[in-house]
Amino acid sequence: MQKLIRGFLLLTLIVSAIALPFSTTSLAKTGTVYKVPIHNEVEKGLHAFLKRSFNEAEKTGADVIVLDINTPGGFTDAAGEIAKLMDETEPKIVAYINNRALSAGAFLALHADEIYMSPGSKMGASAVIDGSGNAADKKARSAWSADMKNAAESQKRDPKFALAMANPEEDLPEFRAGKGELLTLTDREAAEVGYSEGTVATYDELLAKIGMEGATTISTDPTFSEQIARFITNPVVVPILLSIAGLGLIVELYSPGFGVAGTMGISALLLFFYGHLIAGLAGYEAILLFLLGAGLIVAELFLPHGIAGIAGAVAVTGSIIMAGANPAYMAISVLIALIIATTGMVVIMKFFGKKLHLLNRMILMDATDTESGYVSNVNRIDWLGKTAVTLTPLRPSGAIVLDGERIDVVSEGNYIDKGKHVKIVKVEGSRTVVRELQEMEGNEG
Repeated sequence: MQKLIRGFLLLTLIVSAIALPFSTTSLAKTGTVYKVPIHNEVEKGLHAFLKRSFNEAEKTGADVIVLDINTPGGFTDAAGEIAKLMDETEPKIVAYINNRALSAGAFLALHADEIYMSPGSKMGASAVIDGSGNAADKKARSAWSADMKNAAESQKRDPKFALAMANPEEDLPEFRAGKGELLTLTDREAAEVGYSEGTVATYDELLAKIGMEGATTISTDPTFSEQIARFITNPVVVPILLSIAGLGLIVELYSPGFGVAGTMGISALLLFFYGHLIAGLAGYEAILLFLLGAGLIVAELFLPHGIAGIAGAVAVTGSIIMAGANPAYMAISVLIALIIATTGMVVIMKFFGKKLHLLNRMILMDATDTESGYVSNVNRIDWLGKTAVTLTPLRPSGAIVLDGERIDVVSEGNYIDKGKHVKIVKVEGSRTVVRELQEMEGNEG
């Protein structure tokens, strides 16, 4: 019996010894890591990609999200939204600075649970600048410094280095950041001051450092739609796109039929809304408002007084501003587009002598005077000063009734409704110009 027990124990030990390496390997391979790139500029379109990637990581049950960071920086408002997304994400986030994390990139790295850097990489130089590339005003600099300080403190890092990255007034000469200079840390310096957990040369070395050696890695990349959205929503591209839209539609007004300019204008607007919709910046309410505005502008071709056209223009402008995350910046972009479109219109009118073909369908643009070579068989000067009643609305051309005779006339440019009293103020050959009388004056006549 004792021999049987000893034999069983010996067999158990042998089987355990054989199975142990396999069980260790199996345990080492457990876990999932999502590898997400943050390359190029930090802008609004990046937020949509990161949100999708983080959601996928959470649904998959990923243990760690590794942000592969190599960026020169970007826009602070976009960085703020991404940092909030990082703070609300459940899995552990590790920032791997693979070359550089400057400006907004450093801000995002500071929001990660851990930071690792590749040899020769750097982080910092995070001063906020305006759209012209100059240092922002004191208010913006103060707010950004506070954001950098909070980012460092959120992961228990010394905030003085984050402040020196954002504010040149901080004094850290031992790191080449005396007053007037921004702090940029090398990988060794970052590890020295606690802004990095270490320097790793490869991604596999990083996994070993964070205890995920042998884990399954899922790499995510922006889809084609997200790449388009990132390009279109770039604050540099937005005013260019809107300017193309405005100029294309203006040129189309001067062209017979519908051609290349109009197609370019409409395509630019469609791209604008498509990119902002994919990026999650524009809601369907902005698109509906745009369609309403476009409908009112078209309706203006058939309605009097210009109210529909003005309301349509306001609606279209409002929809464009609503489509962006920063209303102030979008308003500036719209203003730039309007200036460019207006300049184009002036150039076409003054230097090329073009006329609005679209308006020619509604408004009598030609004067049939003798200077233009027109000669009337009967010059009815006797009509001057007489009062008549409009037979049709004048838009500004139409018809009146004078002493039972129907006469084709034009107003002085304004709309006059049907059944109104008018005075004939000019007769130039076959062209008769009328002016609407005030109610009192019309009654006296």
